[in-house]
Amino acid sequence: MFKRKEENPDSFWQEFEEKTGQKVLARSIGQYIYGWEDFDDRGWKDIWGLLIATSGGFHFHHFPQYSWIDSMVSLTGRGSGPKEKTFFIPNEKIISAQLNIEKSWWKNIIRITPPKLIINYRDEAGNECKVLLEAEFKSDDLAEALNR
Repeated sequence: MFKRKEENPDSFWQEFEEKTGQKVLARSIGQYIYGWEDFDDRGWKDIWGLLIATSGGFHFHHFPQYSWIDSMVSLTGRGSGPKEKTFFIPNEKIISAQLNIEKSWWKNIIRITPPKLIINYRDEAGNECKVLLEAEFKSDDLAEALNR
């Protein structure tokens, strides 16, 4: 979707808004855990990406990670290397979004628990579904933007 080149973050977000036709309201980095059927079916769990709340809905965008092994595989013609992984939930499908933050200081001493972003939405058949992501600690406005 987006060209891989060195550029400043402002250019990336401007290009994102132009390509999607949606204004970015809040953004963060996070890890997909479960809940998007296509990802779950393919075994794409625990992948990191951008969590983006826009005027049109919620976007998850994972950028491929390239290693020297990936480069060798693509040179031999056996594969095209890692691919971007994305999904989008339109506003009209989002029922609710909440950010759960562990507030117990002693649980955070034992294991640092990142905030959990839970998005309840309706799939194409109208069934209620839930997608779970872990977000970085500066992501309070994501759930708020999705609930507007």
